[in-house]
Amino acid sequence: MVEDRTFLGPLELTNGRWGVGDATRPDTHWVEFRPDGLHQHEPDSEGQLIPWYRIMNGIWITWGEHSWNTNSRGQYTLKGTVATRDGGWMHTTLRHPYEDHPLRFDQHTRPYRAVDALRLESLLRQLTTEGKLHLLGDPEWVGRAAAYLAGGKNRWITSRALRQVTAEALAAAGPGSP
Repeated sequence: MVEDRTFLGPLELTNGRWGVGDATRPDTHWVEFRPDGLHQHEPDSEGQLIPWYRIMNGIWITWGEHSWNTNSRGQYTLKGTVATRDGGWMHTTLRHPYEDHPLRFDQHTRPYRAVDALRLESLLRQLTTEGKLHLLGDPEWVGRAAAYLAGGKNRWITSRALRQVTAEALAAAGPGSP
C-alpha cells in the first residue's frame, strides 16, 4: 500500500483517494479517480462524474487560470518545474454527446516537476489508447504506476522516452483488479 501524500506532479494520494489537484485545502477544485470515472470536485457543489466509457481520445493537461489558455500547455521554468501557479486543467473529448470537456484543478503549494507532469500526462494518454482508463479507479494500481513514474532525473525528455517509461510503468503496475 502506498502512503498518503505520495504524488506524481499534480496527482496525489490523499485519504486513500487518488486525485489531480489539491484535495487538502477547503474550497478547491480537484479531480478524483474513482472506480466509475473521473469526479470533478468543486466548492459549494456535489461535483460532476465523468464515466470512463465517455472519455474517447485521451486526457491532456494545460496550466493557467482559464481552460481555453491552451498555449500554456508546456510552460516550465529553467529549474524544470511548472511555470504557472494559477491552477490547471485536464482536457478530454467525451462521447454521447460529443463535446470537449475541461476539468479544473487547483495546484498544491509545492512546485510540480516538469518531468512528473509530463509522465502523468503520458500515462493518461497511454491508458486511453489501450482502453484501460478504468485502471485509474483502482487505488492500488495507481499507486504502483505512480511509484514507478515518480522520481528519476528532471531533464529534457523526448516523446519516445515518455512512451517507453510509461510502457514500463504499465507493465510494472500489473493488470489491476477486475
